[in-house]
Amino acid sequence: MSAGFNLFKLDKSIIKALSDVGYDKPTSIQEQAIPIVLSGKDMLGLAQTGTGKTAAFSLPILQKILEAKASGPLSTIEREHKKRPLLALILAPTRELAAQIGDNIREYARYTKLRSAVVFGGVKQGRQVSELKGGVDILVAAPGRLLDLIQQDLVSLADIRFFVLDEADRMLDMGFIHDIRRVIKLLPPKKQTLLFSATMPDGVRALAETLLHSPSYVEIVPSHTTVKQIDQFVLFVDAHNKKQALLSFVNQPDVQRSVVFTLMKHEANRITEFLQKNGLNAMALHGNKSQNAREKALQGFRDGAVKVLVATDIAARGIDVDDISHVFNYDIPNLPESYVHRIGRTGRAGRAGVAISLCEGAHRVWWNYIERVVDQPISSLSEHKFYSEAAEFSKLPPPSLTGKKTSQGNFRGRSAPPRKDGVKRRPQGGNLRKQAK
Repeated sequence: MSAGFNLFKLDKSIIKALSDVGYDKPTSIQEQAIPIVLSGKDMLGLAQTGTGKTAAFSLPILQKILEAKASGPLSTIEREHKKRPLLALILAPTRELAAQIGDNIREYARYTKLRSAVVFGGVKQGRQVSELKGGVDILVAAPGRLLDLIQQDLVSLADIRFFVLDEADRMLDMGFIHDIRRVIKLLPPKKQTLLFSATMPDGVRALAETLLHSPSYVEIVPSHTTVKQIDQFVLFVDAHNKKQALLSFVNQPDVQRSVVFTLMKHEANRITEFLQKNGLNAMALHGNKSQNAREKALQGFRDGAVKVLVATDIAARGIDVDDISHVFNYDIPNLPESYVHRIGRTGRAGRAGVAISLCEGAHRVWWNYIERVVDQPISSLSEHKFYSEAAEFSKLPPPSLTGKKTSQGNFRGRSAPPRKDGVKRRPQGGNLRKQAK
């Protein structure tokens, strides 16, 4: 790892974890926010999707908890009952965002003895309660389930030292303001508070004024030039046709070096094997691979020996290659931030790029939200041989990434209907950049 994250004087265990997942250079918000959080000040972060804000608040919180624990027991609970107190609370508006934050924190803390848990509604609480009873240092929560567990005396906020409110504007937009206020009343007066929001409507401004004390202000204006110079396409496709659809794209002659994104590690392995069986030099990149295997895959990708890299979102942070011609979203990401991160792997250093997403019916609700956040036309490949009208106009609920059946209520009615305007219909031909066959 370069000087990057070492400049923050983070614990060696955190630095090692960052190296494992390929984090090298901090993003702009990380450069600005991490020193502020380490200093103990409250902070208001105005940052849109794709800026790396999860690491910006979680890394310094992990560091401060490690430092605090090194000095001895942190509360009466820990001294008398040998149970670790809950020190950090992170509130997120949706189960998907909460789960992703939780995954990231587990990655960053993998070489420490710190414990974290994620709680959200829509699933039975048994497994979540079991994790809590074992004692956790950091809790990532959706507001509704958190309040339910507090009412059952399964969660205490008495020892909270760090409170993070993520995507505050979306929280308010989804009607969580009353839940947030109830949580805030249960927090100790002495704590460090961090509030992040993509926009600053009056409601968020008022909340920040009451919640934050002499805060530092960080604003990150993401560059949209990279996204705008990327040709973006979506193919609505039946799930059983996705592999063949992907193969039809990666076999095009103008696909020189590409990244295929999946949601799950096991899916990345399956897609890699499928592409290899069809004569393509493909390798998988994800957290279950050894450091040597990841480095070998990345080096082969840089050298050109590997044409297709199949990756999960977290592992892809280590991909620092400028001449990636195409990005393929085999699985639609459940968060718009992930979409922006993914397609940003192409179209770098002034080059043009192509991003093609394969959207099955169960992912349609996620695609709705991506379209709204990206806020620019994304061409629908309605003439492709694997195009599915059923997938495009699907009303199916999205899948649960926890393995439990879920419902469309994940977004509490915030999903936009299928777009009728702003979606260009293009005929197909041979060149993906021009006609995206």
